[in-house]
Amino acid sequence: MALTNKDKAFLDQLRKLLEDRSLEVVLKTDGRSRMVLRGRYGDKLGQHLHLTRQGVYWRFDHILNQEYVRAYETVYWLESTFGTSLREYALSIARERVAMRRKALETGFQSADQLVSRRQTTDSGGRS
Repeated sequence: MALTNKDKAFLDQLRKLLEDRSLEVVLKTDGRSRMVLRGRYGDKLGQHLHLTRQGVYWRFDHILNQEYVRAYETVYWLESTFGTSLREYALSIARERVAMRRKALETGFQSADQLVSRRQTTDSGGRS
């Protein structure tokens, strides 16, 4: 699941509005089950994120009804196949990756090209 910075800003703002009880997420089950956003979200989210009402609907649907549900479908399929014995390993790896991302954000992003060129300089310098 690859979310963008716009997705993160959207989710942060959505969380605030849900906590304020300005909006709510409900499960709609008429035919195809899906989560829907209730309340005057076009005005509230659109102002802060510079999105149209349709843009708010699309981003909500994309993140919560497609990406989020797809992630759980994958977990369900894997655990149906292998059982839950690998869950702790997966969670441990996920926590480690999140910690590495946070550390990278704190220390600043470095492109892979910079890391490779620095590694090559270090390797060639030590072989003299």
